[in-house]
Amino acid sequence: MSDNEKLSDTARLHYFKAKIHFFCQYFVPLQANSLRVMRKIILYISLFLPVFTFAQDFYEHCEDTCNHVHGIDLSHYQGEVFWDAIGNNTKMAYVYLKATEGGDRIDHRYERNIELAHNHGLKVGSYHFYRPKTEQARQLENFLKQCRPEEQDLIPMIDIESAGGLCTEDFCDSLFSFLHLVEEAYGQKPLLYTYTNFYNKFLCGKLGDYQLMIAQYTDRMPVLYDDKEFIMWQYTCKGLIDGVGGYIDKSRFVGAHGLREIRYRKNFRKSTKDEETPSDNN
Repeated sequence: MSDNEKLSDTARLHYFKAKIHFFCQYFVPLQANSLRVMRKIILYISLFLPVFTFAQDFYEHCEDTCNHVHGIDLSHYQGEVFWDAIGNNTKMAYVYLKATEGGDRIDHRYERNIELAHNHGLKVGSYHFYRPKTEQARQLENFLKQCRPEEQDLIPMIDIESAGGLCTEDFCDSLFSFLHLVEEAYGQKPLLYTYTNFYNKFLCGKLGDYQLMIAQYTDRMPVLYDDKEFIMWQYTCKGLIDGVGGYIDKSRFVGAHGLREIRYRKNFRKSTKDEETPSDNN
């Protein structure tokens, strides 16, 4: 991507459809009887539509200009999502859905989102927002209740954005204790999500063979101080897509990396029932 590239016609259409949806759903029904208000709406559109068009030139819709594998992540912040429209978008191959946060928070749209995402053909994964000062076992229990292995196409993802005021050593002790619990529960190492500056400050040289998604909202590829390879790049938090009324996070795989590397292998998960049941050969 470069600063001189412009949005495609498809991306512009998505943007204006989102704006029209906003006016039709929220503003017009409330004030349609007022000619004065309707005139203000027309004035608003005429004044700010060029501004919206100009502003969008700063945000690349990378899926329109490259051949990488692209996807999105969603939570309750996006509100109601029209999954049929997202499912019809052949350039979006996967979605990560927020399931939980800390020891007791759940995303109230998660269950509906994961059901509809599956129904409309997307590869689905789930993520947990990690809170370093919350007991690790409580966080795992919370995550397991929502992120059920049989419903996952992609490995679990852990969202790491806060050190909770801890020093680097204490934060890393807390984080890796949790990651080990997640790996034991799901039978695979989770995908880790963080942003460039946080990684360079707290996690540089510490993640070993964990796979990594890095967030950096610029036209430049992220640079990690330890040169660790990352397989995914979240390149914007102001993406637009048909089916979502506002901005959305978009990501893509880097280089030749692809979905096969984060596929959830359900048969790898340890079965508690099998562990507790004596073998017939004993």
